[in-house]
Amino acid sequence: MPNNSCPTPLPSAPEKTAWRFASPTEAGSNSLPEVFASVRLPSGNAPWFRRFLAFVGPGYMVSVGYMDPGNWATDLQGGAQFGYTLLAVIMLSNLMAILLQALSARLGIATGRDLAQACRDHFPPIVNITLWLACELAIIACDLAEVIGTAVALQLLFGIPLLVGAVISVLDAFIVLVLMNRGFRYLEAFIIGLLSVIAICFAVQVVAAAPPLAGILKGFLPSTEIVTNSQMLYIAIGIIGATVMPHNLYLHSSIVQTRAFERTPVGRREAIRWSTWDSTIALMLALFINAAILIVAAAAFHTTGHQDVAEIEDAYRLLSPILGMGIASTLFAVALLAAGTNSTITGTLAGQIIMEGFLRLRIPHWARRLLTRGLAIIPVVIVTAIYGSSGVGQLLLFSQVILSMQLPFAVIPLVMFVSDRRKMGEFVISRKLAVLSWIVAAIILLLNFKLLYDTIFPAQP
Repeated sequence: MPNNSCPTPLPSAPEKTAWRFASPTEAGSNSLPEVFASVRLPSGNAPWFRRFLAFVGPGYMVSVGYMDPGNWATDLQGGAQFGYTLLAVIMLSNLMAILLQALSARLGIATGRDLAQACRDHFPPIVNITLWLACELAIIACDLAEVIGTAVALQLLFGIPLLVGAVISVLDAFIVLVLMNRGFRYLEAFIIGLLSVIAICFAVQVVAAAPPLAGILKGFLPSTEIVTNSQMLYIAIGIIGATVMPHNLYLHSSIVQTRAFERTPVGRREAIRWSTWDSTIALMLALFINAAILIVAAAAFHTTGHQDVAEIEDAYRLLSPILGMGIASTLFAVALLAAGTNSTITGTLAGQIIMEGFLRLRIPHWARRLLTRGLAIIPVVIVTAIYGSSGVGQLLLFSQVILSMQLPFAVIPLVMFVSDRRKMGEFVISRKLAVLSWIVAAIILLLNFKLLYDTIFPAQP
């Protein structure tokens, strides 16, 4: 095992904006200490491909959040209502995600801090509490989507009532505990396996839908209608909120530290390079799946007079008859169940990272999982009891808008830190990349302000 402790000298005067690299000998300094530097790497003279494979995993764990059940609601509704037009938004949000996740990995590897720890070290307590609450709200909104997605999938596949399915979803806490106890690589392998199931299911459906290539290519070109049409903009912001997950930025900055790379400039530089490739390739898979959901919805519903399809249950019921393939609906539900199960694992880890990073508070994993899942089940139970399954669909879409509203609370601190040479040292991002990162942050802010304005002052018919 390489030496993981390589601290740099402390500053001569107290300076809130200067850090030193964390040392494993410091109690509680490591993010996810139970798996910190637990994944061994091949020797330095091993082929590059083996070195790269050793870093493969965290990117796919992060990509789970970019194809969770919340994405399904926004992608299905966007495809059914507006055809292929919002493919451009999926592409834009995915490019944003690739950039932001690369910055997140860089922060964790270069500083030895995850994003939550970095915020705690930099900001005053009142700001940290605000950021922590925003993160917790984002995780609950994400967990809400996972509860709904899992419950709906169980209902479609086995006829289990929504409320019962929501309660059953609590049991996923034990999956996390078992896999974490086996080792972090087992957790990564489980997630990659379920991602493969989702990809295969949608690849089959896209082939069955036979969408026009010209329409797809045109959809990837941005249209001004996305901004001028309030309904389209609402769904577009939901897609960005569902794609660029705020808690994923905290998650990625932590789990990249599970690799036992040398905590030296050379070791960190190599780790940043391979981790960036890992997340970029994984997020391209997420792009394919998100685009496939919208493409299937556009081909099956928008062009056949079913533009009002907004519920996952309606999509499940109509897919097989419209596509003329009996297994299409079953594949759809299986992929939904895999997505819901996968997302709960990363949500659990993100919750642990955020609570430990901001508050230095550690509670048992099962307690953290049950707490978060319990808070997510409450609104599902209330809405289901009052409005039925149709209300659950609206709640799912609304959860993604909430996620979008939390994005600035994660994006702005991240860009601040990786642009600061006092914190990053030689690993600070270039001026051009910093400008691009701030542009992405500004776009996210503008879209959120637009959404807030339209919510408070809706356009008159």
